[in-house]
Amino acid sequence: MTPISQTQVTCMLPVKDLARARRFYEQQLGLEAGAAKPDGKFVYRCGGTEIALFPKAEGTSATHTALSFKVPDITRAVAELKGRGVRFADYDYPGLKTVEHVCVLGSEKAAWFEDPEGNILCLHEDIG
Repeated sequence: MTPISQTQVTCMLPVKDLARARRFYEQQLGLEAGAAKPDGKFVYRCGGTEIALFPKAEGTSATHTALSFKVPDITRAVAELKGRGVRFADYDYPGLKTVEHVCVLGSEKAAWFEDPEGNILCLHEDIG
């Protein structure tokens, strides 16, 4: 048996409107079109991970980051996605403040945005 630490990981994201979600992931995030599955999911390969969009009438109720993309240069990645119409969140709370959409959190920088289905997504860059 393969140890679980060496298995494929799939991030499951609920979506109300699969066509709308696919447009976002393919056109705005630039993911290569994946494959439709018999159970209604649509799966993308992203690095060593899969992202599975699955239809769910009520969508998501999560209030936390569901998925974070590790990028080598967050400023550049934010600018690229903004150019494709992605809208980033800004925060100004004690211990969590964004400057030009980016927050420094210890040894990483992060920037958050939502897909059109309400899933909270993130870009992060390791800085030390």
